[in-house]
Amino acid sequence: MTSGPDPQRNFEHIEQKVAFLADKGMRWILTPENALVFGQRRDYHQHAEYLGKGEFQTKLANLAKRYSVNLIIGSFPIRISDSEVSTTTLVFDSNGQRMNHYDKLHMFDVDVNDAHKTYRESETFKAGGNIAMVPTDFGAIGLSICYDLRFPHLYCALRSQGANVIVVPAAFTAVTGKAHWEVLLRARAIENQCWIVAANQCGTHPCGRETWGRSMVVSPWGEIQGQLEQQAGTITAELNFDVVEEVRQSMPVAKHIRFEQHLH
Repeated sequence: MTSGPDPQRNFEHIEQKVAFLADKGMRWILTPENALVFGQRRDYHQHAEYLGKGEFQTKLANLAKRYSVNLIIGSFPIRISDSEVSTTTLVFDSNGQRMNHYDKLHMFDVDVNDAHKTYRESETFKAGGNIAMVPTDFGAIGLSICYDLRFPHLYCALRSQGANVIVVPAAFTAVTGKAHWEVLLRARAIENQCWIVAANQCGTHPCGRETWGRSMVVSPWGEIQGQLEQQAGTITAELNFDVVEEVRQSMPVAKHIRFEQHLH
């Protein structure tokens, strides 16, 4: 997506893509980070909703139910208090029930050599405090968001709790994405012998930020199974979980870890 600050416009885009993908028989659909609101601090705080309440959470739940798909919204601003907002992954099942949510743990407070220069996510959002999984009939999906990708301990923890797929909705910048997006996604897949499904924002957004795109699906062996370029669109993949077992049995790295105490 190339999301902007207007949640209704972004929702209509998601609605159109969900209809298209459901028609193709897709069962799980992932959007990028900031899918419904991509803008300035005031935009996130204006449109934030309390968890489980609000116009857009209701619309998303109804969308999942209408098309009988499991819908993972990469992130949405969730109000914690009058002054605090988290950036939160929302997972809806095909009945429109919220299966789980995940508040982004790692805040992107960095300086980048682009037109935007300085990113201070902690000035907009309150960091989460817990990891989160979604149990499914094919094992568990681990939840992460964007900057989390640089913290391998999170992915190791998700794997150790049973994840065989980890999603990475993102708004990776064009500069950092060019340098690190693919290599980090492939590394997380290889290290944890998981499927990695990464949906990134792309292009130049109304607020002036540039994102890298290149959404991709990576196998547990680190191979890119499909990838978009720097344009909005959809990518589809069939995840084979026999591959997860084969890779883990032939190279049982989880049994060989000698630094386990450092992961807790």
